[in-house]
Amino acid sequence: MRITGGRETGRKIKVPKGLDVRPTPDLVKQAVFNSLGARVEGARLLELFAGSGALTLEALSRGAASAVLVEKSGRTAAMLRGNFLSVQIPASQFDIRVQEAATAIQQLVAAGAKFDIIIADPPYGEKNVNRRSTSFAQALLDDEHLPKLLEGEGLFILGHTKRDTLEVPPVWEEMKRMKHGDTVMRFFRKLRAESDPGALA
Repeated sequence: MRITGGRETGRKIKVPKGLDVRPTPDLVKQAVFNSLGARVEGARLLELFAGSGALTLEALSRGAASAVLVEKSGRTAAMLRGNFLSVQIPASQFDIRVQEAATAIQQLVAAGAKFDIIIADPPYGEKNVNRRSTSFAQALLDDEHLPKLLEGEGLFILGHTKRDTLEVPPVWEEMKRMKHGDTVMRFFRKLRAESDPGALA
């Protein structure tokens, strides 16, 4: 895998072996970040189910200010850290948390953290027909704490397989959907209450 844009374009990224990690394909990464454009510059990023860290490395290469990465596997997190060192990303720009995504989300909310972009491309769920999805992607959409981590106009970008039919809670508004092969990348923003003076028109 390689970084596809920004100052580190072309740099190779190591990917953990085995079936537990499914790296986001380079073409998908490139499409997502080309779509985000200048929005990445100066952004604070949270990546859940970070795996190789490829999505965050792409963002930092394209000018993101800082990133928090959450990965539950200690072994995978060690390789992830190695990827960052290999491209000489300053340690001050990233924080790797080795823990479950749901736990990290709650702790970050309690700490008052805010992000401009939250991105997650978790392990795929099974095909669901006539039943509600039980995938990691659905669990993230359902997590009542996750929207609290987004700045007002922030984006939540979620990847899942097209065979996994997700239910989108009313707190989220879908802004864009991108498809590439079996992968779907969806862009959400949080809806504000009507009583909020800054509510969307």
